Formats: sequence, C-alpha cells, structure tokens
Amino acid sequence: MPNIKPISDLRNYNEVLCSIEEGSPVFLTKNGRGRYVVMDMQEYEKMQAKLKLLTELAKGEKAGQENGWLTIDELEASLGVTNG
Repeated sequence: MPNIKPISDLRNYNEVLCSIEEGSPVFLTKNGRGRYVVMDMQEYEKMQAKLKLLTELAKGEKAGQENGWLTIDELEASLGVTNG
C-alpha cells in the first residue's frame, strides 16, 4: 500500500524519513494532490540504472529495426570470434 502523507507532515520530518524504506517511497501531497516523492537513495540509484539500461536497449532495438539484424555468424565475424 502506498505511503501517502500531506506535505505539512514535513514539519516533523524525522517521522516522514523513518517511514521511508527501500522499495517503499513516501508520496507527499499538496492541496490534496500528489506533488513530491521522497525515496531511499539506493532505490533511486537502482531506478536510474534500470532507466538507463532500458533506454540503451530501446536504442539497440530501433537500430536493429532500421539497419537490419545480424546473424550469429555475422556477429561472430564482426567480433573476430571463431566458432570451433
């Protein structure tokens, strides 16, 4: 279940910070609407790494679709790898 608190709870920021766990960010609302997210630094770094990986995979897929895919033999030849 999401951990949602009004931004006014930041007056007692220690309580808000104690309720943050890895994989469980705190969502802060302002005037009843979602506005901010406070999350564990390691969780943030993992999320950024995943986003970067997914971006690079999408670029690779797009390049394959636009320029054509290599067969295993073509890939091995381009890398200088011999099979056998």
